[in-house]
Amino acid sequence: MNYSAIKFPRTDSTDFFKTLNSRVNAYFQQNDISKYGNWKLYVKSAVVFSIFLTPYFLIISNNFNQWAMLLFTIVLGMGMSFVGMCVMHDGNHGTYSRNRFVNNLMGSSIYILAGNVYNWKVQHNVLHHTYTNIHGMDEDIDARGLLRLHKEQDWKRFHKFQHYYSVLLYGLMTISWAISKDYKQMKGYISRGISFDKKVNPTKEWSILIVTKILYIAIWVVLPIIVLDVAWWKVLIGFFVMHYTAGVILALVFQLAHVVESTDNPIPDEGGNMENTWAIHQLATTANFARKNWLVSFFVGGLNYQIEHHIFPNISHVHYPKISKIVKETALEFGLPYNEYRTTRQAIYSHFRALKELGRQPVAVAA
Repeated sequence: MNYSAIKFPRTDSTDFFKTLNSRVNAYFQQNDISKYGNWKLYVKSAVVFSIFLTPYFLIISNNFNQWAMLLFTIVLGMGMSFVGMCVMHDGNHGTYSRNRFVNNLMGSSIYILAGNVYNWKVQHNVLHHTYTNIHGMDEDIDARGLLRLHKEQDWKRFHKFQHYYSVLLYGLMTISWAISKDYKQMKGYISRGISFDKKVNPTKEWSILIVTKILYIAIWVVLPIIVLDVAWWKVLIGFFVMHYTAGVILALVFQLAHVVESTDNPIPDEGGNMENTWAIHQLATTANFARKNWLVSFFVGGLNYQIEHHIFPNISHVHYPKISKIVKETALEFGLPYNEYRTTRQAIYSHFRALKELGRQPVAVAA
């Protein structure tokens, strides 16, 4: 289905979002707080960039044995995921700072994470945030048939085992950005004319993609091969381990927000009309986890507060712990769902149970 064909109701007889928006705005006004990032975000940025870059320079220094360097690549992968969730994410949502240049700079950190700003903003800001958990629209639940993440997706016999093998595929998430996915996405998005804020300039975007990919390979593969006194294939193993670590972390965090037992997979009618307004749709398709675990909240960039993030993507994640109380109380007041798991472990269990259920062969409906 064409993305422009999906329509959400414009009016809500209960005025849920109007009420919620008013209460959240009042919180910021009464406390004289900016909706953008603050010193907490800046300190966090320094921490996660240190976790990400320090191991790289230790490896390049060539002063450690190969087992230590392998350990450094794992820490690199962790840092890579932390930078993506804590810095790049806010930057590309325009919430890191009130200053557009700073937002663009922080958002551009995606280039040293193997991704591309244009593709990410289209896939994430446009398609995922607008059409959350809608089959054929939200690419975050499209595993190209390798996994069945939505009840409307075709079932294949091997999906019966997806709750066992899924995590093996999750590790390939970011390395696919570096190798092939960005090229395929850009070709598809540009041909469909999808943009996140203004008309897309194909020449500009392709040029940025090619140049940044060359620089990325030069920094993460070519330079280590030149500098280190090791075989080239050992550098590639380290590169793979870094990406695999980051991929598992990022994919699991994303899946815990949308592919769990409590979230819904709404289907538009034949005319492309959705049953619920956009805000209520976000409540039904999104889940929080480990809200009271400060360590999880710190390193996943507030993505354990996915409900708040999906309803208020224009607010920095450092404010989600506070406004989550308002969101939850308002949702329950209006008799709407507020999906959450007390711990990360509970959310992980729920995700794999959901995978197991989606892996069952669908029961044929009699004509």
